[in-house]
Amino acid sequence: MPDGTAEVGPPGASGLPRLALGVGYRGSAYHGWQSQPDGRTVQDVLEKALSQFADSPVATVCAGRTDTGVHGLNQVVHLDPPVARDDHSWVRGTNRYLPSDVAVQWCKPVAAGFHARNSARGRRYRFLILESAVRPALEHGVCGWVFRPLDGERMRQAAAGLVGEHDFSAFRAADCQAASPVKTLREIRIERRGAYWRLDFDGSAFLHHMVRNIVGCLVVVGSGRQSPAWMAELLASRDRRLAAPTFPADGLYFVGPYYDAAHEIPSHVPAMDWLP
Repeated sequence: MPDGTAEVGPPGASGLPRLALGVGYRGSAYHGWQSQPDGRTVQDVLEKALSQFADSPVATVCAGRTDTGVHGLNQVVHLDPPVARDDHSWVRGTNRYLPSDVAVQWCKPVAAGFHARNSARGRRYRFLILESAVRPALEHGVCGWVFRPLDGERMRQAAAGLVGEHDFSAFRAADCQAASPVKTLREIRIERRGAYWRLDFDGSAFLHHMVRNIVGCLVVVGSGRQSPAWMAELLASRDRRLAAPTFPADGLYFVGPYYDAAHEIPSHVPAMDWLP
């Protein structure tokens, strides 16, 4: 079935419609999204809870894998259910078996050809940074921290040159497994709200550590240690060694993917509203 249609069909061996779920999580206690032998990933605890609720093994595919310590607001996954349950039951029943820092937000049947990752038109990330002379306490683990004052206009000037389709090798982790370093950044928005900076990224897809590496460089520019023009020089160099260190993951949130409207995938959940 062509991508973008809304017709629901039976894709799995069970003959039941494919389901999409929205998942929120605080990533501090997890070794990222993708399943690992130690079992301490978001995918591991989610699939364990789904399997307990369904009393049968359940596998999921996510829209975008997140690293250790990165949080998710509306991570989208799809699955082919082994048993029939109503949408409400998949949410409440699965949450019964999940730890307190992971929760299914919504569930809906989707088209047979819907794929959480491949059907996505883009993805959004948000980075929250506290500017303060002293380190955060209440916000520990859920926001980044800088003690030097930041200049928003300098950061916006630096970020402007990254918008568009580029080779982002200068902001790519050494162990990145993406087939190509060429990605499209559609928007970078930088705002200050009180003592907090909020940096929003919208792109087709992102390389491993790409957002954290860009944020590290923007902080260097915002604090006056490099000029805004330095960012364009880095981009052109395609050399990760010339860029700033990777910024800590604490303040990074996977806001979620977005899709063609025909899929009717929620793009907003209440968890998004607590961020300033």
